[in-house]
Amino acid sequence: MWNKLRQSLPLQLLFAAVTAWGIASLFSFDSNVAEQGWYQFIMLGKTTYLGLLKMVVGIVVMLSLLQGITSIGSTMRLKKIGRSTLLFYSFTSFIAVSIGLGASLLLPAWEPLTSAVPVGDNVTLISAEAASGGAIAAKLLNMALVNPIAALSQGNLLAIVLFSFLLGMALLSSLPEKHPLFEVLSGLNKSVNTLVSGIIRLAPLAVFSIVFEFTVSGNSSLFKQLAMFALLVFTLTAFHGAVVLPSIAKFVTGISIKRLFKALSAPMAMAFATSSSSATLPLSMQTAEQELGVSQSTSSMVLPLGSVMNMDGTALFEGVAAIFLAQLFGVDLTTTGLVMIFIMAMVSSIGAPGMPSGSMSGMQMVLLAAGIPLEAIAILLIIERPLDTFRTAVNVEGDLIAAIVIDKWQQDERAVNQADSQYTLAQ
Repeated sequence: MWNKLRQSLPLQLLFAAVTAWGIASLFSFDSNVAEQGWYQFIMLGKTTYLGLLKMVVGIVVMLSLLQGITSIGSTMRLKKIGRSTLLFYSFTSFIAVSIGLGASLLLPAWEPLTSAVPVGDNVTLISAEAASGGAIAAKLLNMALVNPIAALSQGNLLAIVLFSFLLGMALLSSLPEKHPLFEVLSGLNKSVNTLVSGIIRLAPLAVFSIVFEFTVSGNSSLFKQLAMFALLVFTLTAFHGAVVLPSIAKFVTGISIKRLFKALSAPMAMAFATSSSSATLPLSMQTAEQELGVSQSTSSMVLPLGSVMNMDGTALFEGVAAIFLAQLFGVDLTTTGLVMIFIMAMVSSIGAPGMPSGSMSGMQMVLLAAGIPLEAIAILLIIERPLDTFRTAVNVEGDLIAAIVIDKWQQDERAVNQADSQYTLAQ
């Protein structure tokens, strides 16, 4: 049993979570527990792990994308992979938002509030102008078009992805296939992955700290105030993650559901604990290549893009939340309002920070687009944090399933091309 625990990261994460919950539940703690030395010592596990990941995640994304692009071999194939990735992510997000809105509209309406929940002093509401189409495009461009050094220091993954993509295309177009620079990139990428593998070994310590903190702070009481809404979001997100995405993977690749979830268990557990798709990215890449057999050229491109663009759980949550809040605040949603919610839930999830509660700014855009009072955001803040953990796990699942699906498409395309070449030679 001990040897199995030492060799299995998912078991280590589960053991750390259960142990932390058990210890924290056995004792009662004062309100000032966070100021005590022993508590701060336990929190070092979380601080160390997340700090190390923040230190390397930008470099991991840049080097992975550069190697993934340059190893593709031609700009033509790069366009095909990029197009396939964007189409797949758009398709799954479309399904997620459709599930959320469809179920919300079919269920009985929520009882309107008699008085609004006050917005806390620490919550900044955006202006109506900030939710217009031009403002959203300008925001995305301002996030993406920045100095790459500044992007690395600030952890701006959208800017890192764009710069790496453009630089990779330039290298692929201007240098011969066997240029020494590509070998240097491969060596750097391998070295950084070795570093990341060492950091990932600390994941159980981080999970212990996070679960202990969550249990001691008494956040579980928050579920009572919005239990039915939380249950709805949880059920729909679980359906998307347990039925829709695995069905796509099974249909396209033929992979067994048991093998799929066995491989996905570690990155999904890490995403659940950290509520951060960015923090889970190194482990996702390792899982895709070692457990699922995805080629490095595919995983190095699809997964970093997914950590920025593919937020199925977030898009679903925003769609359900918009209907929920509209009914609570007595907003009569027209067909135009529903269409705006649908579009904004998909658009605002793109580029959302892959960190805890990173979807709140996007949620405000959805509310403004549908004519829902921004003060309604206070309702979500009560329950958003616990739900964020679960939908992040589904986001990461979607990234990994995209990687195996797109890799299968690439393998099929290569097989067809080889068959065509052999047929031509035979002629």
